Order: sequence, then C-alpha cells, then structure tokens
Amino acid sequence: MAQSPDDPLMGKKAPPFCLPDAEESRVCLGSFQGKWIVLYFYPKDNTPGCTVEAMQFNAALEKFAELGAQVIGISADSPASHQKFAERHSLSILLLSDTNHTVLDAYGSWKPKTLFGKEFLGTQRDTFLIDPEGIIVAVWRKVSPKGHAEDVKAVLLAKKKEVS
Repeated sequence: MAQSPDDPLMGKKAPPFCLPDAEESRVCLGSFQGKWIVLYFYPKDNTPGCTVEAMQFNAALEKFAELGAQVIGISADSPASHQKFAERHSLSILLLSDTNHTVLDAYGSWKPKTLFGKEFLGTQRDTFLIDPEGIIVAVWRKVSPKGHAEDVKAVLLAKKKEVS
C-alpha cells in the first residue's frame, strides 16, 4: 500500500499518549524520544489480517531495532487479549491497549466501517513513521498487511539516509 503524503498528520508532531501494554504497565510515546517509531494501528487481535501484520512486524523486529526503531502496535483490545495474542503467536512486539479509542481517534484511525450492510465504528489499519524528534514523517492509511512491514522498513532506511 502506498504512503499517504497529503495526510493531515504528515509533518506534524505525533499526538502524545500513555497506554497499558499486555502486562498493564503504562507505556508513553514520550519515553521513546530520540528513537524512530513505527506506530501501527490494527483492528483486532487473533484475526487473520492482524495476525499476518503482527507476525511480519515481529519477524522484522531485530532489523527495526538495528535501525534504531521501536515498533508499537495499538488496537482497542484489552491488555488480557494482547497477552493471549502474543502468547498464541510467540510475539515479542510491543502491543498497547486503547479501549477508550482516544489514541485511535487522535491519529484519525477510529472510523465508521460497514460490515454486512451495518455501520459501526472500528479501527482502520494505519501506520505512522515517527522520527526521533517526534514528527510524523510517513503515513500509510488502509494498509494491506501482507508485505507491509517490508515497505515500512524500506521507507525507514530511506528517511534515515536523508538525515545522515
């Protein structure tokens, strides 16, 4: 999926947040100051597309770490759901829980969706690349999970070369 260069958040300071992880410890965006951040929003733990996306980011975690990047996945699922999801698929990726949808909303990822003709609010699969100063430098909206982690890694590499 192509980036969204005209996204309203592009070039802006990333909205700050503190959310619980799978162990219910609070994790704040500000604690990653000075690092690149791959922040991805996904609809639901243990669904096919979300599992593919999480496993691909998980498989690339070491490479992202070598590039100085922290990968963070956020959904509206509970910390307990994240814990089961991580255990079931051997994920070591950082998963945060936004049950109130405040962060999802701040990033424009809490959207009306339609399933079987019924409209409801849900999480749109979006990814944001945040630079070490906390600025959003790349945005992907309505992501297709397969191969997405590789696309993000390629853009991260390119952005790092721009600043060095």
